[in-house]
Amino acid sequence: MATVVEKTGIKREKGWLYYVDKKGDVSRARMARGGGKVPKKGKPQKVAKCGIRREEGFLYFIDKKGNVAKVKMKRTGTRRRKSTARRKTAARGRTAARRGARKPMKRTARRATAKRRTARRGTTGRRARR
Repeated sequence: MATVVEKTGIKREKGWLYYVDKKGDVSRARMARGGGKVPKKGKPQKVAKCGIRREEGFLYFIDKKGNVAKVKMKRTGTRRRKSTARRKTAARGRTAARRGARKPMKRTARRATAKRRTARRGTTGRRARR
């Protein structure tokens, strides 16, 4: 469950996105498709000054009561990156092995496949496209 970091009691308005900015304060920005009227583009507004220091591995958000809360993230990116990197290198090795196992195609076979492609399209040239 989430733990409350700072009690701010912010009242939310429709059409605004509330978030914890880089400085640790609560800010709001106009949403592109929220609140009915076409939003005006502008700078984000500071709603409350908190000065929260963020810990790594936690997600910070504004809860239903309007307080700033944090919750531990399920996964960290470092573990996932290593495993995907291993998979990619293994896959590269397999594809290289497959390429080496294939025999080069003969010229007559290439021509036959090219003829089949043009036959599937119908007639070649500009008339076929119109």
